[in-house]
Amino acid sequence: MFIHRCRALSFHEALSAKDAGGLRKIIRQGAYGGQTSGLAPGKLQANLVILPRRFADDFLRFCKRNPKPLPLVGVSRSGVPAIPQLGDLDLRTDVPRYDVYRFGALVGQPTNISALWRDDFSAFVIGSSHTFDHALAARSIRLRPMGGYKALPMYRTIIPVAPAGRFGGNCVVSMRAIRKADIDKVRAVTARFPQAHGAPVHIGEPGIIGISDLDTPAWGEPIDLEPDEVPAFWACGATAHDALRRAQLDICIMQSPGHMLLTDIDGRADIGPFKVY
Repeated sequence: MFIHRCRALSFHEALSAKDAGGLRKIIRQGAYGGQTSGLAPGKLQANLVILPRRFADDFLRFCKRNPKPLPLVGVSRSGVPAIPQLGDLDLRTDVPRYDVYRFGALVGQPTNISALWRDDFSAFVIGSSHTFDHALAARSIRLRPMGGYKALPMYRTIIPVAPAGRFGGNCVVSMRAIRKADIDKVRAVTARFPQAHGAPVHIGEPGIIGISDLDTPAWGEPIDLEPDEVPAFWACGATAHDALRRAQLDICIMQSPGHMLLTDIDGRADIGPFKVY
């Protein structure tokens, strides 16, 4: 097990030297199905939501009404598995792992959804906070975990989101353990990434936002806080996972948490109004 882990870590380190386009080709070939934390520095990592066209207008309104957890950066044309403004990508193959839901239940986690693709599918791409990890690390801000083996812990909160049609619920947040001395720096750095959730929505006592136990995240793995650290919480694209689970659509497909779509967009840029392709 240890040898296998070391080999896989070395592979992840090798991947970190490749650009987003090169990484997508590797993922498309089925050669990598792991976490994307630490990969494609400087580029926007993103959540992917695919659902039947008849629900697309409501989901679009849902994103527009909740830009902090759901910063929308691209929408596809119905039946088209591509969004050119984000790069030369294929939405059916370029995510390391997908979550397939039917009527709110997770029924599969394939690495390729070509066989499931339908002409009535619409795809939405939503920025991810994994985008700014490199900017934090470059400023000597300690981050745990970092790399290909641990997903950030994500928690459901009592923070409501604005509903639209069948979509609603509460905000989901991701958590990072941040040294108390770095909090102001973290706020300043992450605020420069508006398409990746921006600055934290809460820092400190988790009970205030309805999190009763940091050891039991809804997704990802818990992080043990050191004495000099506090929990910092960012609005998270998993808010879409929770809303879609509640909506119980006949089918919807998302990237598995931590297995993000790697785009060619500058991670810090506010790219302005998205375009439908």
